[in-house]
Amino acid sequence: MQYNKMNDLDLAHKTVILRGDLNVPVQNGQVSDFTRIDRLKPTIDYLRAQNARIVVMSHFGRPKGTANPEFSLSFLTATLEARWGAPVAFASDCIGTIAEDAVGALHDGEILLLENLRFHGDEEKNDKGFAQQLAKLGDAYVNDAFSASHRAHASIAAITDFLPSGAGLLIQEELDNLNAILGNAERPMAAVVGGAKISTKLSLLSNLVKKVDYLILGGGMANTFLLARDIPVGKSLVEPDMVNEAQNIMAAADAHNCQIILPIDVSCAKEFAANVPNEIHSTSTIPADLMVLDVGGESINNVKEILQDCKTVIWNGPMGAFEIKPFDIGTNELAKTVAQLTQSGALKSVAGGGDTVAALDGTNSSKDFTYISTAGGAFLEWLEGKTLPGIAALLTNKKAA
Repeated sequence: MQYNKMNDLDLAHKTVILRGDLNVPVQNGQVSDFTRIDRLKPTIDYLRAQNARIVVMSHFGRPKGTANPEFSLSFLTATLEARWGAPVAFASDCIGTIAEDAVGALHDGEILLLENLRFHGDEEKNDKGFAQQLAKLGDAYVNDAFSASHRAHASIAAITDFLPSGAGLLIQEELDNLNAILGNAERPMAAVVGGAKISTKLSLLSNLVKKVDYLILGGGMANTFLLARDIPVGKSLVEPDMVNEAQNIMAAADAHNCQIILPIDVSCAKEFAANVPNEIHSTSTIPADLMVLDVGGESINNVKEILQDCKTVIWNGPMGAFEIKPFDIGTNELAKTVAQLTQSGALKSVAGGGDTVAALDGTNSSKDFTYISTAGGAFLEWLEGKTLPGIAALLTNKKAA
């Protein structure tokens, strides 16, 4: 894959518009996970070493095209200064006189954070006029928001029509690792896919059965596959209207010699709450008054045996309701197993998605995976084989600084 990189641009003493993803999780007004901030730091450091004037832009939440103080990025400056080790100024708009004046006040090596891009509805419309207003603020553009590059938004795609553009170090790392590990993946290859609904991952599942030897399913989506095999799932989360789709995916798996691995036994309870009484049942005998909240011990051991024979593992989504105990056991046990096999050199492992990374971090396993992607939707669409608009813009843009 040939794409333009920021390293190939002359950025010395230039004003560089840096698109990051600072849509970070926040609890009680404080950032609860610094991953996206920290993974942007190498690009910040590189640009500062070039004596570039750095104009950082990002979205945050879903303000729906209006300036809503609840979604202002102004609260982030102190955190960015602490994590990046440099002062960070703030502009209360991302276009117009306010932004232009703030950019004009920058000196070489200094950093400015612009207000939330999504305060303007034209951002999500990929409006060229809005993109041109953003482009007026700089001499060159760097995209380092892989996790937002599946969206054709003005700050991701259209802006590259107006400035010399290249990928930041994080996007380079993401693409290089994903292509190296999964481009010519060693077999056997397994995909561990969890989460609540098939409907949100239909394209992913349909694509994976053509590429992997084992598709290991957990979470609520596994219930729908069980139902598609005429196995009652009690009061569990299930999508009855997706049963036909599940059957189609199973038929496609058979046609491509992919084994779909469903739970053998499950951990059930009467309600979705922490530390409630739970029971282990075979999937063939799930009580009508209980709901499935995790995979059981036999299921865990079955998957562990499969993973012992694999050379590559992709992971997206937890095996159960990992947020509450004791229904985090399945996810935790499998995370430890993949981490151990990776560290022993037996397999290569890639994981992505917010819930997935949070689950792996809970067991301190993420550091032992071959690669952890910062992306959620972009990671899934990349696995689906889709062209990401943000990456396509860098592939086709041939301008030079």
